[in-house]
Amino acid sequence: MANRRMEMHEYRKIIYRLQQGESARSIAKQGFAGRTKINELKSVAQLRGWLEPAAKLPDEKALALVFAPTRTKQQTSKVQPYADLVDQWVKEDVQATVIHQHLKTNHNFKGSYNSVQRYVQKVKDSQPKELTVPLHFSPGQAAQVDFGQGPKLYDERTGQEEKTWFFIMTLCWSRHLYVELITHQDISTWLNCHQNAFHWFDGVVKKVIIDNPKCAITRACYYDPEVQRSYEQFAQSYGFIISACAPRDPKKKGRVESAVKYVKKNFLPLRNFNSLQDANKQLKLWVLDTAGQRTHGSTFEKPLTRFSETEQSQLKPLPSTTPEIAVYQKVTVYKNCHVRYQKCYYSAPHKLYNEALWLKATATMVTLYHEHESVAIHPRLFKPGECSTKHEHLPPNAKAFLERDASWCLDESKRIGEHTAKVVQLLLNDPVKDLLRAAQGIIKLSSRYGKIRLDAACARALHFGAANYSTIKSILVKGLDYQAIEQGEIFDQLSSVYQGKGIYQRSQNDIVH
Repeated sequence: MANRRMEMHEYRKIIYRLQQGESARSIAKQGFAGRTKINELKSVAQLRGWLEPAAKLPDEKALALVFAPTRTKQQTSKVQPYADLVDQWVKEDVQATVIHQHLKTNHNFKGSYNSVQRYVQKVKDSQPKELTVPLHFSPGQAAQVDFGQGPKLYDERTGQEEKTWFFIMTLCWSRHLYVELITHQDISTWLNCHQNAFHWFDGVVKKVIIDNPKCAITRACYYDPEVQRSYEQFAQSYGFIISACAPRDPKKKGRVESAVKYVKKNFLPLRNFNSLQDANKQLKLWVLDTAGQRTHGSTFEKPLTRFSETEQSQLKPLPSTTPEIAVYQKVTVYKNCHVRYQKCYYSAPHKLYNEALWLKATATMVTLYHEHESVAIHPRLFKPGECSTKHEHLPPNAKAFLERDASWCLDESKRIGEHTAKVVQLLLNDPVKDLLRAAQGIIKLSSRYGKIRLDAACARALHFGAANYSTIKSILVKGLDYQAIEQGEIFDQLSSVYQGKGIYQRSQNDIVH
């Protein structure tokens, strides 16, 4: 008993029994203290007159003046000569082991590690403590949102094993949960999870308390946090307030922090998941059957009961029409007159090269805006590398090149003449080389030399087996298209054609073979 520190109320009980005439042996048998201790207490009590029948029992404060242990004078710590240095290191959160080693190495410190550890603890104990107060919410007032690391799971959509995270939304008053396993933490997933949660609860809270994830807050700040444009518009559509915690202060959303730990410790252990999709099915059942039916450690009620009986009726109703989720992102027009979004490409007017545009992406469409005006609308693409191009967005030279494809060349060559059509067909059917530009160039010669001369030049080139752009142009430049290939039928045909067009007349004798 001598080794145990007795409380003042225990001294008072023993004095009371001694005053009532009980013996030290009897009191000791009741387990209050040992006989030696009781006899010592009896001697002190007799000297102070506390055992007199009419004496008033001393209160605990009076007993403390007599029996409270006196503090012995503490020895000066060997760390004291280095107090200023050590105090500063403790403020910088340097570990005691590092401080001890540094003092030994650089200051010839002879004390033990324990002496440093005791001093460091004393400094920490003397520092003001960061105290907290519980936050109280009314039904439907707020929800807290957070991510938590999940297991690696097979995803049926991608056919691969993927890293996962828990998205958790906790209603602050009832503690009812929405939980979903996801494979990305981007803004699109963030918004979809919010929408799924509101439909799960069949209502919307007045305020959503979040940390500062990049998918929601573009710049964290104690006073003026910048909210991602997509999230801000989503909040307006559903009618809730975004409440971002101060940077590095997650205690403001302690309810969802606790929910993350609870999900990891209660849902994950000893479960088998065939896939990500299977895990999410099990999650929904677990939230309703286990998490919702437990007696919560803070409310001492079942979350699902509190939700269904009280909080659900206090939620704001869902919008009559489900808002379309839209993601906004700033993009720049590249030299190829396209912007890039999620590894897909969308054309923009070529005059906006190097300009910053706003891109709005929904589940089905992508719209580009320049200075608040819509400048392009495309169907949404999903396969990496896919490209949506509108010809009117391209510069004139590129537009002309793309418009003058093989079909255009064939149609134009037929309008020029039979021989031109044969030449173009030969070029486009070359088994080794891509001669589309050559075909385009030959057709373009008609604008300078006329269709009749071009067709005659093509006829001469075909005859000599030289149906290529350079030869045909050379024939036209040198005027060889006027020369008959043979005296006879071909000359007569060309001559009649020229005369009929009123170009000029030549005699057969003028022909140079």
